Amino acid sequence: VEQRGRTRLMAVMLGFDYGTHKIGVAVGQPLTGTATPLTTLGMVDRKPDWQRIADLLAEWHPSALVVGHPFEMTDREANNAEGAKRFARQLHGRFGLPVHMADERLTSREAWSSLGRQAGRDPTKVDSYAAKLILETWFNE
Repeated sequence: VEQRGRTRLMAVMLGFDYGTHKIGVAVGQPLTGTATPLTTLGMVDRKPDWQRIADLLAEWHPSALVVGHPFEMTDREANNAEGAKRFARQLHGRFGLPVHMADERLTSREAWSSLGRQAGRDPTKVDSYAAKLILETWFNE
C-alpha cells in the first residue's frame, strides 16, 4: 500500500498446529481476519524443522506468531499442551517475535470435516488447515 511516497506492508502472521510428529503452518492477515493453509512440516530427529521454519519466517516476514493451545472439552489442558507451550517458547527464543497461544479445541476435527475426501487422499493437508483455523480463532478473540 502506497502512502505519501512510503510503502507500508500489511501485517501478516503465521499460525502453527504443533504435533509430536508434524506441524501445520498457515499464514493470515489480522486486517481481514482470514488465513490460508501453507504447509505441513515433518520433525527432524523428533524436533521441529527449525530450518524450514526460519525459511518461512524469511519468506513471509510475520509480525507475530500464533501456536495452538490444546484443551480438552472439559477446559483442562490436553496431554500435548506442554509440548505446544514449549514449542511456542522456543519460537520466541529463536526468532524474537511475539508468540500468542490460541485455543485449538476441535480445530483438527473441523479440518477433517471441512476437507472431506481430500483429507483422506492427503492427510497432511489437515494439519495446515487446522493451523488456518487456529490463526482465525486468534483473530476473532
